[in-house]
Amino acid sequence: MPLPENGAPWPPPALARQYRQIRIDDAWYSGQHERLAAVYRTSAVRGDGRRRLWGRDRDQQAAPDQRLHIPLPGDIAGSSADLLFAEPPVLTVSDSVTQDRLDELAASDGIANALLEAAEVCAALGGVYLRITWDRSLADRPLLTSVHPDSAVPEMRWGRLTAVTFWHELTSTSATVWRHLERHSPGWIEHALYEGSPDSLGTRVPLTEHPEVADLADSLGPEGDALATGIDRLTAAYVPNIRPDRTNRGSAFGRSDYGAPLYDLFDALDTTWTSWVRDIRLARARLLVPDGYLRDHGPGRGASFDSDREIWTLLNIPPTEQSGTGITLSQFAIRVDEHERTSAATTRQAVQSAGYSLGTFGLDDQAAVTATEVRARDRRSMTTRKKKARYWSPELGDILYAMLLLDRAWFTPRIVPERPGVTFGPVVSEDSASLAQTLALLQQAQAVSTLTKVQMLHPDWDSIAVKEETDRILTETGQAVPDPMQAGALD
Repeated sequence: MPLPENGAPWPPPALARQYRQIRIDDAWYSGQHERLAAVYRTSAVRGDGRRRLWGRDRDQQAAPDQRLHIPLPGDIAGSSADLLFAEPPVLTVSDSVTQDRLDELAASDGIANALLEAAEVCAALGGVYLRITWDRSLADRPLLTSVHPDSAVPEMRWGRLTAVTFWHELTSTSATVWRHLERHSPGWIEHALYEGSPDSLGTRVPLTEHPEVADLADSLGPEGDALATGIDRLTAAYVPNIRPDRTNRGSAFGRSDYGAPLYDLFDALDTTWTSWVRDIRLARARLLVPDGYLRDHGPGRGASFDSDREIWTLLNIPPTEQSGTGITLSQFAIRVDEHERTSAATTRQAVQSAGYSLGTFGLDDQAAVTATEVRARDRRSMTTRKKKARYWSPELGDILYAMLLLDRAWFTPRIVPERPGVTFGPVVSEDSASLAQTLALLQQAQAVSTLTKVQMLHPDWDSIAVKEETDRILTETGQAVPDPMQAGALD
């Protein structure tokens, strides 16, 4: 599918349902009151008939917004990213020159940070796009970037991405909406600038018409607004968070971590905390003071009561009249226990429905000492991590292979590109004392070889480094002796 024609409706109507769902997920992920209120303005009532906290009409002039949002959705997305990429993945290829270049790209371009950012967006919005680009004015290497799913128009076949058009709105000083479209297809990247309105793409104009993309016109080749990448692979990839999308069965898109769905639980949690803070606000001690206790400041200047005053002048109050003449303290009770138990139960249910263990969010009271105990306690989170890693691994390998191909075509012709192996880092590192004890017990039981012990001690090493370290250990301990049976000594 080429770039859209002039006057096409935008965003594309075919993606209206997907964009609408992303808008809801984005509102909870952002935690901004304005976005949440805008999303639920037209759906203020839950399925059970109760009114949503963020769907309630408010008089902006009557009182400030006292609603409170607890950023649990953001915590869920951040924890998902940490489980996958808190420890950078190990990327390996067989060619040593290519491996050195891949390590250089990973270190210079901050690939680990880009993946951490992309994984958080993926968990919150249901998916994320990885894109390769380059800019010689910035660096002599290809760059790996991420694109949010509501800024892309994908073309898929059998659930696989075949082409994609990324878009974003440029700055404008009038009612005109300027949009930059960037279409990636195998072997090509095409750029286009459109001058339109909020719901229409408008007319395609030269890139030089807007200063933010005018520089692209100078970098494109003789083909006009299209650039040949020099490779036959797609320079973009789509990573779904988890499939299937429960609200849109058969869709090739992934579902958000909030797509259990958890929206009512999030709203209930915010309602509970808003009520709790309201109790605190209303329970502030107040003094009800008779008019006779007030000091008159003169006509039109009001009156006041000095709570720190120790000596008062004689008031004209009959000594037999006690009711209604003294200072009354007004202070309501705060329902701490009820609110705390309700919020804790709601949070636990939301975390478990999202696919994570309570310990991942510090909700488990059990104290884990070793990494083995942590993994056992966080088993549900580890299962979710493995499922997500299976979606990330093939797409990450493909995009990094395309990155190496582009690097050879444009920057480093000496490398031999190949599809890298991707090994996800450990979530919890085994402490040295516990690991040493484990290795000693295995050695005592004669159930492990030196090679396996080195692999257990250094899981991030490649096979060559493990073999070299094993040979050094065997040599230093005098075990590197040829087996006489295999050397032919008894023949």
